Amino acid sequence: MSDATVPSDEIAVYREGISQVLSEVGKVIVGQEKMVERLLVALLLDAHILLEGVPGLAKTTAVKALAKVVSAKFSRVQFTPDLLPSDIVGTQIYNPRDAQFSVKHGPVFCNILLADEINRAPAKVQSALLEAMQERQVTIGEATFALPSPFTVLATQNPIEQEGTYPLPEAQMDRFLFKILLDYPSADDELEIIRRIAAPHEAQLQPLLGPSQIMELRRFIRTIHVDSRIDRYIVSLVHATRRPKESGLSTVASFIQLGASPRASINLHLAGQAIAFLRGRAYVTPQDIKEIAPDVMRHRILLTYEAEAEGKTADDLLRVILDHVEVP
Repeated sequence: MSDATVPSDEIAVYREGISQVLSEVGKVIVGQEKMVERLLVALLLDAHILLEGVPGLAKTTAVKALAKVVSAKFSRVQFTPDLLPSDIVGTQIYNPRDAQFSVKHGPVFCNILLADEINRAPAKVQSALLEAMQERQVTIGEATFALPSPFTVLATQNPIEQEGTYPLPEAQMDRFLFKILLDYPSADDELEIIRRIAAPHEAQLQPLLGPSQIMELRRFIRTIHVDSRIDRYIVSLVHATRRPKESGLSTVASFIQLGASPRASINLHLAGQAIAFLRGRAYVTPQDIKEIAPDVMRHRILLTYEAEAEGKTADDLLRVILDHVEVP
Protein backbone atom coordinates (compact mmCIF):
# COMPACT_ATOMS: atom_id res chain seq x y z
CA MET A 1 0.00 0.00 0.00
CA SER A 2 2.82 2.40 0.79
CA ASP A 3 5.07 1.80 -2.21
CA ALA A 4 5.44 5.37 -3.40
CA THR A 5 6.18 6.19 -7.00
CA VAL A 6 6.96 9.86 -6.33
CA PRO A 7 10.13 10.93 -4.44
CA SER A 8 9.29 12.31 -0.99
CA ASP A 9 11.57 15.31 -1.45
CA GLU A 10 9.67 16.26 -4.62
CA ILE A 11 6.37 16.10 -2.74
CA ALA A 12 7.85 18.28 0.01
CA VAL A 13 8.78 20.99 -2.50
CA TYR A 14 5.31 21.10 -4.06
CA ARG A 15 3.62 20.77 -0.67
CA GLU A 16 5.51 23.79 0.66
CA GLY A 17 3.99 25.98 -2.03
CA ILE A 18 0.50 24.77 -1.17
CA SER A 19 1.09 25.37 2.54
CA GLN A 20 2.00 28.96 1.74
CA VAL A 21 -1.22 29.38 -0.25
CA LEU A 22 -3.33 28.03 2.63
CA SER A 23 -1.48 30.25 5.10
CA GLU A 24 -2.00 33.32 2.93
CA VAL A 25 -5.74 32.69 2.58
CA GLY A 26 -5.79 32.21 6.35
CA LYS A 27 -4.96 35.89 6.74
CA VAL A 28 -8.56 36.76 5.89
CA ILE A 29 -10.43 33.51 6.65
CA VAL A 30 -10.77 32.35 10.25
CA GLY A 31 -11.66 28.70 10.72
CA GLN A 32 -13.36 27.01 7.72
CA GLU A 33 -10.07 25.21 7.02
CA LYS A 34 -11.91 22.33 5.38
CA MET A 35 -13.75 24.68 3.01
CA VAL A 36 -10.54 26.43 1.96
CA GLU A 37 -8.75 23.12 1.48
CA ARG A 38 -11.58 21.71 -0.65
CA LEU A 39 -11.69 24.90 -2.73
CA LEU A 40 -8.00 24.48 -3.46
CA VAL A 41 -8.45 20.79 -4.31
CA ALA A 42 -11.20 21.64 -6.80
CA LEU A 43 -8.93 24.19 -8.47
CA LEU A 44 -6.00 21.77 -8.63
CA LEU A 45 -8.20 19.03 -10.12
CA ASP A 46 -9.83 21.27 -12.74
CA ALA A 47 -13.15 20.58 -11.05
CA HIS A 48 -16.12 22.44 -9.58
CA ILE A 49 -17.45 22.74 -6.06
CA LEU A 50 -20.82 23.50 -4.47
CA LEU A 51 -20.86 25.28 -1.10
CA GLU A 52 -24.04 25.12 0.92
CA GLY A 53 -24.50 27.23 4.03
CA VAL A 54 -26.43 30.11 5.52
CA PRO A 55 -25.29 33.67 4.73
CA GLY A 56 -22.31 35.10 6.57
CA LEU A 57 -20.02 32.05 6.60
CA ALA A 58 -17.30 33.66 4.43
CA LYS A 59 -18.06 31.67 1.28
CA THR A 60 -17.63 34.63 -1.06
CA THR A 61 -14.67 36.02 0.90
CA ALA A 62 -12.86 32.67 0.73
CA VAL A 63 -13.34 32.34 -3.02
CA LYS A 64 -12.15 35.89 -3.69
CA ALA A 65 -9.13 35.39 -1.42
CA LEU A 66 -8.13 32.15 -3.14
CA ALA A 67 -8.45 33.77 -6.57
CA LYS A 68 -6.10 36.57 -5.52
CA VAL A 69 -3.50 34.25 -3.99
CA VAL A 70 -3.35 32.05 -7.11
CA SER A 71 -3.31 35.03 -9.53
CA ALA A 72 -6.52 33.84 -11.19
CA LYS A 73 -8.96 35.97 -13.15
CA PHE A 74 -12.06 36.13 -10.98
CA SER A 75 -15.70 36.78 -11.88
CA ARG A 76 -18.78 36.83 -9.70
CA VAL A 77 -22.37 36.39 -10.91
CA GLN A 78 -25.33 36.86 -8.59
CA PHE A 79 -27.90 34.35 -9.80
CA THR A 80 -31.48 35.64 -9.86
CA PRO A 81 -34.75 34.34 -11.36
CA ASP A 82 -34.59 36.89 -14.19
CA LEU A 83 -31.01 36.02 -15.20
CA LEU A 84 -30.48 35.18 -18.89
CA PRO A 85 -27.89 32.85 -20.44
CA SER A 86 -26.35 35.85 -22.21
CA ASP A 87 -25.72 37.45 -18.81
CA ILE A 88 -23.24 34.63 -18.16
CA VAL A 89 -21.76 33.53 -21.48
CA GLY A 90 -22.02 36.79 -23.44
CA THR A 91 -23.93 37.91 -26.49
CA GLN A 92 -23.71 39.17 -30.04
CA ILE A 93 -23.87 42.94 -30.53
CA TYR A 94 -24.93 44.43 -33.84
CA ASN A 95 -22.77 47.24 -35.18
CA PRO A 96 -24.88 49.30 -37.62
CA ARG A 97 -21.80 51.05 -39.00
CA ASP A 98 -20.27 47.80 -40.24
CA ALA A 99 -23.60 45.98 -40.55
CA GLN A 100 -21.97 43.10 -38.67
CA PHE A 101 -22.30 41.34 -35.34
CA SER A 102 -19.47 41.28 -32.84
CA VAL A 103 -19.20 39.01 -29.80
CA LYS A 104 -19.06 40.39 -26.29
CA HIS A 105 -17.78 37.79 -23.84
CA GLY A 106 -19.59 37.34 -20.55
CA PRO A 107 -18.20 36.86 -17.04
CA VAL A 108 -17.77 33.11 -17.60
CA PHE A 109 -14.52 33.88 -19.43
CA CYS A 110 -12.37 33.70 -16.32
CA ASN A 111 -10.38 31.21 -14.24
CA ILE A 112 -12.62 31.18 -11.18
CA LEU A 113 -16.34 31.86 -11.53
CA LEU A 114 -18.29 32.45 -8.33
CA ALA A 115 -21.89 31.47 -9.02
CA ASP A 116 -23.61 33.03 -6.02
CA GLU A 117 -26.93 31.40 -5.05
CA ILE A 118 -26.81 29.21 -8.12
CA ASN A 119 -30.20 27.63 -7.40
CA ARG A 120 -32.01 30.93 -8.02
CA ALA A 121 -31.50 30.82 -11.80
CA PRO A 122 -33.96 29.15 -14.24
CA ALA A 123 -33.32 26.13 -16.45
CA LYS A 124 -31.94 27.94 -19.52
CA VAL A 125 -29.24 29.60 -17.42
CA GLN A 126 -28.34 26.29 -15.79
CA SER A 127 -28.08 24.70 -19.23
CA ALA A 128 -25.65 27.37 -20.42
CA LEU A 129 -23.57 26.98 -17.28
CA LEU A 130 -23.61 23.20 -17.63
CA GLU A 131 -21.95 23.44 -21.05
CA ALA A 132 -19.24 25.63 -19.55
CA MET A 133 -18.70 23.27 -16.61
CA GLN A 134 -18.53 20.07 -18.61
CA GLU A 135 -17.16 21.07 -22.02
CA ARG A 136 -15.04 24.05 -20.94
CA GLN A 137 -16.63 26.00 -23.77
CA VAL A 138 -19.67 28.19 -24.45
CA THR A 139 -21.82 28.77 -27.49
CA ILE A 140 -22.73 32.32 -28.51
CA GLY A 141 -24.92 32.46 -31.59
CA GLU A 142 -23.50 29.91 -34.00
CA ALA A 143 -19.93 30.15 -32.70
CA THR A 144 -18.25 28.13 -29.95
CA PHE A 145 -15.55 29.63 -27.74
CA ALA A 146 -13.10 27.80 -25.49
CA LEU A 147 -12.83 28.98 -21.90
CA PRO A 148 -9.52 29.87 -20.24
CA SER A 149 -7.59 27.21 -18.37
CA PRO A 150 -7.79 26.62 -15.50
CA PHE A 151 -11.55 27.12 -15.20
CA THR A 152 -13.42 26.32 -11.99
CA VAL A 153 -16.99 27.08 -10.95
CA LEU A 154 -17.39 27.69 -7.23
CA ALA A 155 -21.12 27.79 -6.60
CA THR A 156 -23.01 28.67 -3.43
CA GLN A 157 -26.56 28.04 -2.32
CA ASN A 158 -28.60 28.84 0.77
CA PRO A 159 -30.16 25.71 2.34
CA ILE A 160 -32.85 27.62 4.24
CA GLU A 161 -34.54 30.05 1.85
CA GLN A 162 -36.49 28.08 -0.76
CA GLU A 163 -38.76 30.79 -2.17
CA GLY A 164 -37.75 31.75 -5.69
CA THR A 165 -35.31 28.85 -6.07
CA TYR A 166 -35.00 26.12 -8.69
CA PRO A 167 -33.68 22.66 -7.76
CA LEU A 168 -30.47 21.94 -9.66
CA PRO A 169 -30.92 19.06 -12.13
CA GLU A 170 -29.16 15.80 -11.27
CA ALA A 171 -26.97 16.08 -14.38
CA GLN A 172 -25.61 19.39 -13.17
CA MET A 173 -25.18 18.25 -9.56
CA ASP A 174 -23.12 15.35 -10.87
CA ARG A 175 -20.63 17.81 -12.40
CA PHE A 176 -19.58 19.11 -8.98
CA LEU A 177 -16.58 17.36 -7.48
CA PHE A 178 -17.64 18.25 -3.93
CA LYS A 179 -20.69 19.47 -2.12
CA ILE A 180 -19.52 21.06 1.13
CA LEU A 181 -21.92 21.71 4.00
CA LEU A 182 -20.81 24.71 6.03
CA ASP A 183 -21.55 25.30 9.69
CA TYR A 184 -21.23 28.30 11.98
CA PRO A 185 -17.74 29.11 13.32
CA SER A 186 -16.77 28.12 16.84
CA ALA A 187 -16.97 30.72 19.63
CA ASP A 188 -13.18 31.18 19.60
CA ASP A 189 -13.12 31.61 15.82
CA GLU A 190 -15.94 34.14 16.00
CA LEU A 191 -14.02 36.15 18.60
CA GLU A 192 -11.01 36.17 16.29
CA ILE A 193 -13.22 37.36 13.41
CA ILE A 194 -14.37 40.32 15.52
CA ARG A 195 -10.77 41.16 16.44
CA ARG A 196 -9.71 41.17 12.81
CA ILE A 197 -12.65 43.32 11.75
CA ALA A 198 -11.70 45.83 14.45
CA ALA A 199 -8.05 45.93 13.34
CA PRO A 200 -6.96 49.26 11.82
CA HIS A 201 -5.40 47.69 8.73
CA GLU A 202 -6.87 45.14 6.37
CA ALA A 203 -4.73 42.11 5.54
CA GLN A 204 -3.06 42.36 2.14
CA LEU A 205 -2.91 39.11 0.19
CA GLN A 206 0.08 38.29 -2.00
CA PRO A 207 -0.19 36.25 -5.21
CA LEU A 208 1.84 33.07 -4.78
CA LEU A 209 0.85 30.84 -7.70
CA GLY A 210 0.02 31.46 -11.33
CA PRO A 211 -2.00 29.48 -13.88
CA SER A 212 1.11 27.72 -15.21
CA GLN A 213 2.06 26.54 -11.71
CA ILE A 214 -1.49 25.33 -11.11
CA MET A 215 -1.30 23.28 -14.31
CA GLU A 216 2.05 21.84 -13.18
CA LEU A 217 0.60 20.89 -9.78
CA ARG A 218 -2.39 19.35 -11.54
CA ARG A 219 -0.08 17.07 -13.55
CA PHE A 220 1.96 16.20 -10.46
CA ILE A 221 -1.07 15.16 -8.42
CA ARG A 222 -1.98 12.61 -11.10
CA THR A 223 1.31 10.83 -10.31
CA ILE A 224 0.28 10.08 -6.70
CA HIS A 225 0.07 6.30 -6.37
CA VAL A 226 -3.33 4.63 -6.01
CA ASP A 227 -3.17 0.93 -5.20
CA SER A 228 -5.55 -1.36 -7.05
CA ARG A 229 -7.09 -2.33 -3.69
CA ILE A 230 -7.98 1.31 -3.10
CA ASP A 231 -9.71 1.49 -6.46
CA ARG A 232 -11.68 -1.67 -5.65
CA TYR A 233 -12.66 -0.09 -2.32
CA ILE A 234 -13.85 3.02 -4.17
CA VAL A 235 -15.97 0.96 -6.55
CA SER A 236 -17.42 -1.03 -3.65
CA LEU A 237 -18.50 2.17 -1.89
CA VAL A 238 -20.15 3.57 -5.02
CA HIS A 239 -21.74 0.24 -5.90
CA ALA A 240 -23.25 0.07 -2.40
CA THR A 241 -25.21 3.26 -3.12
CA ARG A 242 -26.70 1.74 -6.28
CA ARG A 243 -27.48 -1.80 -5.14
CA PRO A 244 -27.38 -1.75 -1.35
CA LYS A 245 -29.07 -5.14 -1.00
CA GLU A 246 -26.31 -6.82 -3.04
CA SER A 247 -23.80 -5.21 -0.69
CA GLY A 248 -25.58 -6.50 2.41
CA LEU A 249 -27.15 -3.13 3.21
CA SER A 250 -30.87 -3.94 3.19
CA THR A 251 -31.44 -1.41 5.99
CA VAL A 252 -30.71 1.52 3.64
CA ALA A 253 -32.16 0.09 0.42
CA SER A 254 -35.60 1.66 0.88
CA PHE A 255 -34.05 5.11 1.40
CA ILE A 256 -32.06 5.36 -1.86
CA GLN A 257 -33.90 6.07 -5.09
CA LEU A 258 -30.82 6.64 -7.25
CA GLY A 259 -27.21 5.84 -6.40
CA ALA A 260 -23.98 7.61 -7.32
CA SER A 261 -22.82 7.71 -10.93
CA PRO A 262 -19.43 6.54 -12.29
CA ARG A 263 -18.27 10.15 -11.87
CA ALA A 264 -18.33 9.46 -8.12
CA SER A 265 -15.75 6.69 -8.58
CA ILE A 266 -13.59 8.88 -10.81
CA ASN A 267 -13.77 11.81 -8.44
CA LEU A 268 -13.03 9.68 -5.37
CA HIS A 269 -9.89 8.44 -7.13
CA LEU A 270 -8.75 11.93 -8.13
CA ALA A 271 -9.70 13.64 -4.88
CA GLY A 272 -7.94 10.86 -2.98
CA GLN A 273 -4.74 11.69 -4.85
CA ALA A 274 -5.14 15.38 -4.04
CA ILE A 275 -5.82 14.78 -0.34
CA ALA A 276 -2.84 12.42 -0.07
CA PHE A 277 -0.67 15.10 -1.67
CA LEU A 278 -1.93 17.74 0.78
CA ARG A 279 -1.06 15.35 3.62
CA GLY A 280 2.48 15.02 2.27
CA ARG A 281 2.20 11.44 1.02
CA ALA A 282 2.97 9.88 -2.35
CA TYR A 283 0.21 7.27 -1.99
CA VAL A 284 -3.49 7.16 -1.17
CA THR A 285 -4.77 5.40 1.95
CA PRO A 286 -8.27 4.07 2.71
CA GLN A 287 -8.61 6.84 5.30
CA ASP A 288 -8.17 9.44 2.54
CA ILE A 289 -11.13 7.92 0.71
CA LYS A 290 -13.27 7.73 3.85
CA GLU A 291 -12.49 11.38 4.60
CA ILE A 292 -13.65 12.71 1.25
CA ALA A 293 -16.42 10.20 0.45
CA PRO A 294 -19.26 12.26 2.01
CA ASP A 295 -18.21 15.43 0.16
CA VAL A 296 -17.94 13.55 -3.15
CA MET A 297 -21.15 11.50 -2.88
CA ARG A 298 -23.74 13.35 -0.78
CA HIS A 299 -25.08 15.27 -3.79
CA ARG A 300 -25.04 12.23 -6.05
CA ILE A 301 -27.53 10.19 -4.04
CA LEU A 302 -31.24 10.76 -4.67
CA LEU A 303 -33.33 9.89 -1.61
CA THR A 304 -36.80 8.34 -1.59
CA TYR A 305 -39.87 9.93 -0.05
CA GLU A 306 -39.57 7.38 2.74
CA ALA A 307 -36.10 8.70 3.63
CA GLU A 308 -37.38 12.28 3.71
CA ALA A 309 -40.37 11.24 5.81
CA GLU A 310 -38.08 9.62 8.36
CA GLY A 311 -35.65 12.54 8.35
CA LYS A 312 -32.81 10.57 6.78
CA THR A 313 -30.09 12.50 4.97
CA ALA A 314 -27.54 11.36 2.40
CA ASP A 315 -24.86 11.76 5.07
CA ASP A 316 -26.75 9.39 7.39
CA LEU A 317 -26.82 6.71 4.70
CA LEU A 318 -23.19 7.27 3.73
CA ARG A 319 -22.12 6.76 7.35
CA VAL A 320 -23.83 3.35 7.33
CA ILE A 321 -22.21 2.46 3.99
CA LEU A 322 -18.74 3.56 5.11
CA ASP A 323 -19.06 1.55 8.30
CA HIS A 324 -20.24 -1.54 6.44
CA VAL A 325 -18.01 -1.75 3.34
CA GLU A 326 -14.82 -3.67 4.09
CA VAL A 327 -11.69 -1.52 4.19
CA PRO A 328 -8.62 -2.95 2.39
